[in-house]
Amino acid sequence: MHSRETVELFLLGIDDGMSTREASELAGIAHRTGKGWAAGALPHSYTGRPRARRGTMAATRGAEEDPVTEDERAAYEAAMTENMLLRAVLDDLKAEGCAPATMSNGRKTELGERLRAATGLPLREITAFLRISRSSYEYHRARLGRDRLAWLRPYVREAFGSCGRRGYRAVHATLRAHGVRVSEKVVRRVMREEGLTARRPRRRPYSSYAGEPSPAPPNLPLRPDGTHDFSAPAPNRLWATDITEFRLPGDAGKCYLSAVLDCFDGRPVAWSIGRSPDARLANSSLEAACAALAPGERPVVHSDRGGHYRWPGWVEVCRRFRLVRSMSRKGRSCDNARMEGFFGTLKSEFFHGRDWEGVDRDGFMVELHRWLLWFRSGRASESLGWRTPDENRRLLGYAV
Repeated sequence: MHSRETVELFLLGIDDGMSTREASELAGIAHRTGKGWAAGALPHSYTGRPRARRGTMAATRGAEEDPVTEDERAAYEAAMTENMLLRAVLDDLKAEGCAPATMSNGRKTELGERLRAATGLPLREITAFLRISRSSYEYHRARLGRDRLAWLRPYVREAFGSCGRRGYRAVHATLRAHGVRVSEKVVRRVMREEGLTARRPRRRPYSSYAGEPSPAPPNLPLRPDGTHDFSAPAPNRLWATDITEFRLPGDAGKCYLSAVLDCFDGRPVAWSIGRSPDARLANSSLEAACAALAPGERPVVHSDRGGHYRWPGWVEVCRRFRLVRSMSRKGRSCDNARMEGFFGTLKSEFFHGRDWEGVDRDGFMVELHRWLLWFRSGRASESLGWRTPDENRRLLGYAV
């Protein structure tokens, strides 16, 4: 059985220009029920005055009116008060997007304070309409404006900075690791209110493509169906490599990072940081990665079609350490998605959103090197069960 307030709220929604479906959702009823009410088939529990059809008002204007008794006047005033409150509720719910039946006492109190300001009615009529006791209303009103999450905000800000300025899932995992037990939704809400955003707009990335000077090796991670398999059953089976550019503010100039990533767990195997994307930068990172290989290990090293991966020095390093070369297709950044994802994480968590004004190029290189070391041993990843790459390898019995 539907209450009078539910019917009144539906009818007010219809009168206010809502569609039948919108008014039904507002009142918390089925759409089929709302269609029947809109056609005039109101429930028997509704004891309000029937809705006048169009054209009937003119016919009744000339009718003689009987004297109004005191009881009728009181009932009329009560109905007008309720109508005023229902219209105020309708306006408020449009803004809040909530149905009355789902409101807690705290939300009712917040609504009651807005209704008092909008209508000027005494508190007893507000509490009677909202069906909340005076004591509960006063209890929640005394707590309005109090930030119940004030204790959590410094923890979220600290976790956001310590986990590398990442998203709410990483912040939530960091909080849990330190014994702070809250839901992900609460963490996301606090981050939104505090302006802690992980993503930043990125500039056009650096490109090293220099044509097709020689035949390219096959694209080994490419499957027959066009997808890619960048997984590896163990460390040093499949590597990915690339070079990315950092543009520093002012006259600090640019610097470049050449990194080799292990596709087994996303751990940076080795890297080189320099002032230009030359052969020395690319070759030195690969040589540093090969220095950690155990006897008999011959990983596949996958790259894009950059010119430095076709230079004689790079090919010679691959031949000397018996590496298997693999190369992406032309103009397909998704073919090297593992490195693109790593650089995207690097830029969003380390570079973008930080003020590098006044930091020279050498100082930036030192900070970048520290971050890459921290990525290995300090950055927990959801894909690794919220463990760091080094922790994950030790747990699986691999040396780091």
